[in-house]
Amino acid sequence: MSRVGKKAINFATGVSIKVEEDNTVVVKGPKGEISYKFNPRIKIELDGNTIYVKRETDLKEDKINHGTVRALLNNMVEGVTNLWNKTLLIEGTGYKASLSGKILSVAAGYSHIVEKEVPANLEVKLVSPTEIFISGVDKQAVGQFAAEVRAIRKPEPYKGKGIRYKNEIIIRKEGKKAK
Repeated sequence: MSRVGKKAINFATGVSIKVEEDNTVVVKGPKGEISYKFNPRIKIELDGNTIYVKRETDLKEDKINHGTVRALLNNMVEGVTNLWNKTLLIEGTGYKASLSGKILSVAAGYSHIVEKEVPANLEVKLVSPTEIFISGVDKQAVGQFAAEVRAIRKPEPYKGKGIRYKNEIIIRKEGKKAK
């Protein structure tokens, strides 16, 4: 049995979970609501404030999905109690970001300003013109949007210019040396 899949998920009293007949799980909490349709071969059982994930058979596909479903459910519960977040830092002369409504505009050394529309289920704040804070209930959506913003100008290894995650370490290379 999957080591991850057999762990129970405990959730707070402020969180309500509903499992529908087509194996769609709706999780509501103080920070928001999220739903996801899981593989019908994996059974999700509620027992008070605990969720158990079980599989019907020992087929390879079911073993693979067992731990994945449990991890996704845990991320859903975690997201509605404590939002998922990512922080991006922009480094470089003239590199900056601005936010107007749901449009994030990034000046990253190109001849034009790159604009990204913020998804409806995410919240984006600018801590400063060079620091972007992304938060939301869905871990996958937060990570995806952060990756899209980072892809506008990935950090380069010589001067470190570009957009990087706050905890990301850029391994710097030596440039040309004078002899």
